[in-house]
Amino acid sequence: MKKSKYSLLLILTLVFSLILTACGGNNDASEGENNDNNENATSDVAQEFSMLDSSAIPTMDSVLAEGSTSFTYIGNVGEGLYRLNQEGKPEPAMVEGEPEINEDKTVFTFKLRDAKWSNGEPVTAHDFVFAWQRAIDPKTASPYGPYMMGGKILNAAKITEAGAAGKPYDLNELGVKAIDDKTLEVTLEKPVVYWEDLFAFPSFYPQNQKFVEEKGDAFASSAENLLYNGPFKMTQWEGTDAEEWVLEKNENYWDADNVKIEKITVNVVKDSGSAVNAFEAGETDMTGLLSSDLVPQYEGDERMMSWLDAAVFYLKLNQKNEALANTNIRKAIAMAFNKEDLANGILNNGSVPANYLVPKEFVNLDGVDFREGNGDMLEYNVEEAKKHWEAGLKELGKTELTIRYLGGDTEASKKIDSYMKNQLETNLEGLTIELESVPFAVRLERDNSMDYDIQMAGWGPDYGNAISFIDLWVTNGGSNRMGYSNPKYDELVKKAQGELATQPEENFKAMQEAERILLEEDAGIAPVYQRGANILINPNLKGLVQYQYGPDYSFKWMSVEGE
Repeated sequence: MKKSKYSLLLILTLVFSLILTACGGNNDASEGENNDNNENATSDVAQEFSMLDSSAIPTMDSVLAEGSTSFTYIGNVGEGLYRLNQEGKPEPAMVEGEPEINEDKTVFTFKLRDAKWSNGEPVTAHDFVFAWQRAIDPKTASPYGPYMMGGKILNAAKITEAGAAGKPYDLNELGVKAIDDKTLEVTLEKPVVYWEDLFAFPSFYPQNQKFVEEKGDAFASSAENLLYNGPFKMTQWEGTDAEEWVLEKNENYWDADNVKIEKITVNVVKDSGSAVNAFEAGETDMTGLLSSDLVPQYEGDERMMSWLDAAVFYLKLNQKNEALANTNIRKAIAMAFNKEDLANGILNNGSVPANYLVPKEFVNLDGVDFREGNGDMLEYNVEEAKKHWEAGLKELGKTELTIRYLGGDTEASKKIDSYMKNQLETNLEGLTIELESVPFAVRLERDNSMDYDIQMAGWGPDYGNAISFIDLWVTNGGSNRMGYSNPKYDELVKKAQGELATQPEENFKAMQEAERILLEEDAGIAPVYQRGANILINPNLKGLVQYQYGPDYSFKWMSVEGE
């Protein structure tokens, strides 16, 4: 994710990300206790529950999705070649057995299992070809397709570049081909060590061409305008403004025998306090992420599930703004706010200060965490921030600046954004921050159009590799959307994804150096914190799986047990 998986942009209640697509240290709902499916305990109990989310679903079109809210529900009603299992590792889903792989590991031949769409039609290799071509087609304007496929699937980048230049392109050149109804051939640009993770991500899910084309503009606009091939199907969802939706077991799902939950009802509650009140009143079985003021009162409570996310939040600094195109101004902003106080005083939920892009406890090489190579960068330092600020103002020929700050409209977002405004205006003389609080979907639109100066954003990884963070900021990258560009950075990312992809030690070093250039040299972004996450969940709910990357949760293995 991201989340915007942008990604991201990733989030159930706490904030505002893009990307995020993701994450946490603990995969199960409560240290393993919530991971059992006890047949006897569940046989006489209604297998349904209710939960809360902090935002409406921006889209249910897997090709157009870019935020963790969309990816989470798409991930529960859909399925790709692979899916993440209960341990958070990719395993075959629509695929039957292991693929045939050529010698240089660039051509994969997958045999599809017998599986059906929710309307009874078979899922075929043609459904994958159609969806992938639609995702990369410049006319579709998919925010995630070019990012997920570019440099990985053969000719994906070529098609994107041709479309951007207004030149003709041939979607049949994309490295995906249906040999027959049950045989899919995928050709990569170069070896990709995390290919299973890649093909588990919702952007690579199939779509039924006949259904999509018959629905036209109405496709994915409501529950009846969608098809499902995953564990659940949506039986109620009235579109992007809906504040309630319902998921029910998909009887046509190939693994339906292992799906116990019959019905899930989701309601939107943006205010964390109201969500907790509903939980305590027995009106819901699961909240979204708790705001910081509520976490301490549930410390040690068996109903609270906690983890350290692999999601990192930061300020995006749009270099279309003349002031933010100045390196000294960016460094000043990045060093002018107290991350420790924010994490411990405002968030107070297990989040930790982030002086980095790639999160801690996410990836390691031979037991050594990625973070140990680079350590901390852009730490809070008011004196250094003031020096950079004065130097930047002098270079710009100004004595003061007014900068727009794009934030979220949730209770938690507003608290954090107000804190950031106060810190920046207090520590950088002559700076005025104009806060703009908007709903998540609006923020995604404005990010895509680069209609902001500073934006609070975040990213949860889309696969279990540091490159999921590092390749965000390549020049003109699909998730960049802030005008950052550094040829040295681009070259390192290119090497990490190319010639060094199968050389773990050199690959790690290249990505660590790229991170150092982005932060220490350029202050391309201003890291803020790595998210700690906490939700309340009914102890009778077992088997909730929370992911470190991709969709936030899977409901496939859940069940309701008796008292």
